[in-house]
Amino acid sequence: MDKIYRQGAVGALLDEYEKAISELQICIADISDHDLEKVVDTTTTNPDCKSVQTILTHVVSSAHSYAIYIQTSSGDSALRPAKVLHTTVQAYIKGLADAFIFTTTVFKDIKDADLEQFDDAQKMHTNWGQVYDIEQMMEHAIVHILRHRRQIERFKIALHKL
Repeated sequence: MDKIYRQGAVGALLDEYEKAISELQICIADISDHDLEKVVDTTTTNPDCKSVQTILTHVVSSAHSYAIYIQTSSGDSALRPAKVLHTTVQAYIKGLADAFIFTTTVFKDIKDADLEQFDDAQKMHTNWGQVYDIEQMMEHAIVHILRHRRQIERFKIALHKL
């Protein structure tokens, strides 16, 4: 079956985000629920990076947050959902899918011309100190998934050695 591509710059961002999420879902599908919770990085001071479970909790929460930043920049208001520490890989696979569906809903009225904003005062000011327009936020969201997928791939190697 041929891949159906979304149209325009918005479509390209959503296609790449969907691809990144799909690759992460494939990456985690073979992790046991037992291994999900095992602390792999015992030296990190970042509580979001100790186990596959904490990484995925962070990734799913962040995916919702990125979409909410975009949604609020368009004039709508929304509350960020609380972080949920799941005990099964399937729950994270579903959480990632739900976050993507939410993102596509946020983008339903966003046009290609809305993506770039050159006035910093009109950009999104994040709680981590960066300033983004919609395109930059989505580029960040995509790379965020990719970086944590890579981290989980490395954790999987370490888990096999435990």
